[in-house]
Amino acid sequence: MTLKLNRRSVLQGVAGATLALPVLDAMGKEVAEQTPRRFCALYTANGMSLPRSEHGIDEWSWFPRAEENGSFVFGKSTEPLSPFRQQLSFLGGLYHENGTKADPHVCSDMWLTGANLRNPKPGTYNSVALDQIVALHTKQFCRQPSLVLSIDAGTGFLSRTGTISYSLEGKPIPAENNPRRIFDRLFRTDRASLETQRDELKRRIKLVDAVLESARSLNNKLGKSDREKMDQYLTSLSEVESRLITSEKWIDIPLKEQDYSHLNLDAHSEGDPAEYYRNMFDLIALAFDADITRSVAFMLNREDGMGISDTFPLKLGLSRTHHSLSHAEDKDGQLDFAKYDLFLSEQLAYFFNRLQEYKDKNGSVLDNSIVLYGSGASTTHYPKNLPTMVAGGSNMGLKHGQYWQEGDSHLSNMFLSILHSMEIYESSFSDSSSVLSSSVFSHA
Repeated sequence: MTLKLNRRSVLQGVAGATLALPVLDAMGKEVAEQTPRRFCALYTANGMSLPRSEHGIDEWSWFPRAEENGSFVFGKSTEPLSPFRQQLSFLGGLYHENGTKADPHVCSDMWLTGANLRNPKPGTYNSVALDQIVALHTKQFCRQPSLVLSIDAGTGFLSRTGTISYSLEGKPIPAENNPRRIFDRLFRTDRASLETQRDELKRRIKLVDAVLESARSLNNKLGKSDREKMDQYLTSLSEVESRLITSEKWIDIPLKEQDYSHLNLDAHSEGDPAEYYRNMFDLIALAFDADITRSVAFMLNREDGMGISDTFPLKLGLSRTHHSLSHAEDKDGQLDFAKYDLFLSEQLAYFFNRLQEYKDKNGSVLDNSIVLYGSGASTTHYPKNLPTMVAGGSNMGLKHGQYWQEGDSHLSNMFLSILHSMEIYESSFSDSSSVLSSSVFSHA
């Protein structure tokens, strides 16, 4: 397959048919003052702890215990989230139909896409991710179409990706993991003159053109594997260019004044896990508060024992690595797995609190944001009953405090429900058949 190395055509394929002007330039005051609707996807690898009943530690199950009145009792691993009971819901029985037919190690690749990764269409590997559909419909309102983050950065490689976000063409979008680089990308307008930034934007765009010109001459000499790598690189360059062009259109519009003093931009993924996660969550919350983006995907952990975060449980004093704990069959191992879930719940509680502290005109940022948290496997690579939690969005029609479960249901149906709650009225997403029947979503 010969790569199409025309920068404009690649950019068009990744970012949609047009690069929209900022809403403040293109629309009236009424539209500009509408409260943002935001989406954030948070992924953790290797499933959650669902201990075997014979171990007698059912209270450590990630899924809550349902009660007859439709309420639920938090398990010990999610207790830190209890202050947000009325702002979150658990959903059971969700799965991707294609996930039951695929290698279990590709579950992160397909979590936001639901794609058929066993028999993809010729010339493709994946399909578009949910966050990028949101980005396509919200990019005209904000400085950055989307923010793609992960613990390891980059794209990784097929079936062991370092990103959960895929473009309209199904190509992996490189993720960022360095807090300082993320901050500079989002907020650097406060630290440099507008003219200097314009010059830097033009210089980087010229650099993209130069790289592509060199790549064009190399294309015929590359084998299939190298062409795939080059294709991913071109996708990365196009994502950069899309951001640069969008940034230039917004450069004369001042950023919202915010306090950045609590950030530690030197936190890194190989240091203290809690400090790292909290700084990443702070950056997301600040980006939402300033309306810099309305679409975020953050891969907290990587599948199959790969990547930086696999040793996080050891750093927390637990007995085994993350992937090893996910395969534990003994009581102690399953308990430590649950304690790592507890650690992640503590980080989520911190994030939700931040989103609640920041205010929109009609409530908190949390009220106007849908946060999806889950995994592509249930436990030990099982592709059904995927652990899923949805938080926020009370001003977007979501009704919380529930543990919904009605047998097996397509996760893509829930994704379609999220889009409709975002006022993005797509008729379908991936293999969805309808919106989810769950009462969590008011339109169900």
